[in-house]
Amino acid sequence: MAIVVIGGHSRSVGKTSVVAGLISALREYDWTAVKITQYGHGVCSANGAPCDCATADHAWAISEERDRGGESDTSRFLVAGAVRALWVRTEQGRLAEAMPALRQRLGNGNVMVESNSVLKFLRPDLYLTVLDPDTEDFKTSAREFLDRAGAVILHESAKTGRLRWQGVSLKPVAERPVFRITPPPYVTPEMVEFVRSSVALARKADSSRADARSE
Repeated sequence: MAIVVIGGHSRSVGKTSVVAGLISALREYDWTAVKITQYGHGVCSANGAPCDCATADHAWAISEERDRGGESDTSRFLVAGAVRALWVRTEQGRLAEAMPALRQRLGNGNVMVESNSVLKFLRPDLYLTVLDPDTEDFKTSAREFLDRAGAVILHESAKTGRLRWQGVSLKPVAERPVFRITPPPYVTPEMVEFVRSSVALARKADSSRADARSE
């Protein structure tokens, strides 16, 4: 199996669109797509607005998307070609409690996750971070895991033409590949080939480990 994580420095920078675009371009890998949403005090981390993400009687919940109408983010993943799509909702700071159940639900297939915080509990084969110079906010989770990004997906800035984040160093990704996007679309052929190559290497390594265990 291969695990790919797509994160970003803020909400509304195109993480969901990147996930959907990569799934569509790499359908041969039969993805299980996962969206992780954290909530607190009735406010959703997805867009900062009041929401109904909170579960009634638990600190977390995992639901499987069935609707292919394309209205929700997880439905968009199915429309893009994901074999399964899961929505993980947790209270802020309680993602750890949901991880055992999520791992069980994932099985041994290829997984693409939209999240930064999941990096506390998973070591993906590839982590891509989406950065938009026109969005000033920079999440703590995105800053914390910036050095683990295998590549950067960078919006071409229409407003400033420069990075505008205060107190944020991009030195951890200075030598990483940069895929510049001007949405739409949110993925480029070069990005797709980079992910395809990374997944192929991860699957080869996984197969080699399995063969070694069976000897």
